[in-house]
Amino acid sequence: MRKGRAIASGAPISVAMLIGDGLSPFEFAVACEVFGYDRSHLGVPWYSLAICAADPGPVTTQVGFSVHATGTLADAASAHTVLVPPIVGPAGGSVDRRLIEAIADAHRRGARLASLCTGAFLLAEAGVLDGRRATTHWLHAPEMATRFPAVDVDPKVLYVDTGGVLTSAGSAASIDLCLHMVRADYGAAIANSVARNLVVPPHREGGQAQYVATPLPADHDADSFSEVLAWAEEHLDEDISVQLLARRAAMSARTFARRFSDATGTTPHRWLCRQRVLLAQRLLETTDLPVERIADRCGLGTATNLRVHFRSELGVSPAAYRRTFRHESAA
Repeated sequence: MRKGRAIASGAPISVAMLIGDGLSPFEFAVACEVFGYDRSHLGVPWYSLAICAADPGPVTTQVGFSVHATGTLADAASAHTVLVPPIVGPAGGSVDRRLIEAIADAHRRGARLASLCTGAFLLAEAGVLDGRRATTHWLHAPEMATRFPAVDVDPKVLYVDTGGVLTSAGSAASIDLCLHMVRADYGAAIANSVARNLVVPPHREGGQAQYVATPLPADHDADSFSEVLAWAEEHLDEDISVQLLARRAAMSARTFARRFSDATGTTPHRWLCRQRVLLAQRLLETTDLPVERIADRCGLGTATNLRVHFRSELGVSPAAYRRTFRHESAA
């Protein structure tokens, strides 16, 4: 999990969002909502967002209205994080080459780069994604794979973080990626607070496949899933099996597993493991409980088991995570 530079220094993490004519307003607004509002009341130095264009001034969006860019490419040249929303160019034409060059320059100096939805095409054009796994909107993934064969395009996931270079899937997945970045910089408790403010889940399981395939019908089964998952989240310290969840949903285990996968894009076991790690994150951030007690509270049994699952999910040990994200204000 990448640690934001501002955590150690106490200074805001500088974010530069590159925009140009043909800007998609949805992803632009998502980034403004997450990184643009001052949320220092959460107890951490919040982000400093600059809206940057090759030529400061009005930038036309895809739907006709304009956004006024006050930042320049010089601001992007010194930012910790450079964000790239979808930009299709004027009337669907090519994107200003100066933006592509700014992306390449940011990558060379080691800035964190993140694209939202089809903004990944700009990262690919700048050569940033060569040899990397990346994603974009599932509808445009085949075109991306054809145009940029050096990129390992994964159309199934909501976002990809390869360490310093991040890409998100279609439109709403921009929210998932932005919250992931907040989680990486400031921890799960802070990201959860932002998610609650946005009225969205802090972490969605599965990937884009759940939106391409036929969704779960809006009937009794859908209601059963909601009730069963809410129950499971309240009983993570217990021994929860797929058979138990299936019985609570009034389904056979096989039917439950199949419909669960169709609805969420993941398996019941994988979902449970993720929820237990999320609970462990919150407890590590907000309590002084020893790892053994946290493992028990999360239903993972032993400290060793917790460490295995924690490192598998987040790439760090519980102790290292606590050192990074334990906030005195949360004690």
